Parts: sequence; structure tokens; C-alpha cells
Amino acid sequence: MKDPIQQRVRSAVAAALDKKAFDLDVLAVGDLTSIADYFVICSANSERQTQAIADGILEKLRKEERVKPLTVEGTTPGRWILLDFGDFIFHVFTEDCRRFYGLERLWGDAPNVKSKFAAGAAVVQAPRNARRKKTS
Repeated sequence: MKDPIQQRVRSAVAAALDKKAFDLDVLAVGDLTSIADYFVICSANSERQTQAIADGILEKLRKEERVKPLTVEGTTPGRWILLDFGDFIFHVFTEDCRRFYGLERLWGDAPNVKSKFAAGAAVVQAPRNARRKKTS
């Protein structure tokens, strides 16, 4: 039997990638906090794209998994949209906002298990022309 939490995360990841999310990470935070089992983090090129990604995730999980979020925050202005599904929290960032908050650094002890959830999907990296600032 498949783990229902992992299936929901897999569906959310697929929905985000369908909307061209990039630099996607899935952090297994369950051993570090009681907030959630997974934090999913991805980037978008614009506030409009963050909204499209969040809408795609919400629609797919509602239709296929029959799940609604406990809360949705940050849709206006859309630089950081948080979708809290209880078992996992999905963070959709614009690139500059993601660099500023650095959740990957904050949760650095959490293993990144993205390959487990993005298997078979084309995981998109940052566009070649995107400027990256050092985050160390």
C-alpha cells in the first residue's frame, strides 16, 4: 500500500513542475519538527508564475487526491506563497525572495529527498540567463 502522504506530495510536485517551477527541493523535516513531514520548496520567475504554480497544485490535489489545504498564505503579492496541507507544506517563491529567506539553510539538517518525489518528471533547473547570488 502506498503512503498517502507521499502520494499527495508526489502529486503536488508534479503539478508544480507542470507549471514550470524550477529548483524544486523536498526536505524531509518530520524528524526535526512536528509542523509537517515534508517541506516542498520551488522557485518561479515572477509573481504571476508563483500564483499559477500554487493554483495548479491546489487544483490537482483537489481533483486527484480530494485534499484541500488547511491554509494558503501570501497570494498577494505572491513573492512567497505557502500552501499548508498539514502533512506537508509547499513553498512557492520568486527567486529573490527564496534567496533572501533561505529555508534550505534554515532546515539544513533535513535530507533533500526530491529524487523520491520527482522520479519520472523533468526537474527543471534555473534558467541559463538567471542571475544567481551566493547564498552562503
